[in-house]
Amino acid sequence: MHIVLFDKAEWRIRLYPLALTRPVADLRVGILTIAEKWGKWLNAGFSFLTEDYLKGKFPLSTLKGTVLLIKGSCCPDADLCDAIMALRPGEALIGPEDWLAWLTDGDTLTEGSGPVPGDFSPVPYHRPFTEIRHPEDIFLNNGAQINVDFDLLTRGRTSASVSSGNRFIGDRFFAEEGAKADFATFNSTMGPIYLGKNSEVWEGSLIRGAFALCEGSQVKMGAKIYSNVTIGPYSRVGGELNTCVIWGRSAKGHEGYMGCAVIGEWCNWGADTNNSNLKNNYRPVRLYDYSCYDYRDTGLQFCGLIMADHARCAINTAFNTGTVVGVGANVFGGGMPPAFVPDFSWGGSDGLAAYRLDKLFETARLVYERKGAEFNGIEEQLLREVFHLTGTHRKF
Repeated sequence: MHIVLFDKAEWRIRLYPLALTRPVADLRVGILTIAEKWGKWLNAGFSFLTEDYLKGKFPLSTLKGTVLLIKGSCCPDADLCDAIMALRPGEALIGPEDWLAWLTDGDTLTEGSGPVPGDFSPVPYHRPFTEIRHPEDIFLNNGAQINVDFDLLTRGRTSASVSSGNRFIGDRFFAEEGAKADFATFNSTMGPIYLGKNSEVWEGSLIRGAFALCEGSQVKMGAKIYSNVTIGPYSRVGGELNTCVIWGRSAKGHEGYMGCAVIGEWCNWGADTNNSNLKNNYRPVRLYDYSCYDYRDTGLQFCGLIMADHARCAINTAFNTGTVVGVGANVFGGGMPPAFVPDFSWGGSDGLAAYRLDKLFETARLVYERKGAEFNGIEEQLLREVFHLTGTHRKF
């Protein structure tokens, strides 16, 4: 069986700017992306049925026969997987607001269409499940999803060994082959700690679970990492982190606090950058919402920063509570940047201007080269489309 993770416009826009550059199911929460979770839970290959401008990077596989179409914003669990695997061709699992999964003919999907209401027999599903509906849902659910992914990835396996010079408190620790850690403290009594393949934890680091360090990533000397933190693949972090997710291939390599935050791919934090995650008046935090061109009350007392792909900030940047930084933004200057820094903007508290695409591409090529990757025509065209798509949010 092949899994197709399906996007729908009203699901996607609620997750902007994070979902501007990827299908919803490519968002990371816990150790894995949503799509990777489904692939492992159901032991099946997967692809994406998403917006046309994303298909060059996230293509739909050529499909024959029956395929399993799954709502891309939903995370798997045992009950949900059992209900999905019990579906028969032509049946759809229906949640409280929308359909969750559909067993259908792959030939119809290759034409670019999604499910059509009335084309299936409904099977109601009433049990609770985890759905990523807004950007803040990623950090809110991250600790629980690290626990789920940890059990999924380590069940029946033995951890690789790391240096005996480390201190271990608790026994929910797992290291993949090639992981290295020296003279660090790992406390897994509050949640599991997972070190991915060829990852590194440098000396003096203090780490409390739930924590995930994905393949090829590094924690620098003396880092203080609290619970519910995921560092995606090929990233480097230092300083203080709490309840946050870095998708991958990003750098927060110096001192400074990152908390109640989600950071995309190919991002860079300048030295001593901090984000606030609590307002001085302790009132609920509002976040910019692309679906209404205005701020949405999250109802949360703790909510820090949402930063999309290819964004970066200069040294000593101070992000206010509930800041959203769009795709390709470059933030610098004194004072606090605005609570919404539009996609492809350049500047800070003294004002913003449009960031020229040719300059962004020039930087992106250099950044990709440093990580052994290629900034190719597919990546460039995707960003051009996002630039045009977000133009109405740049009001300068």
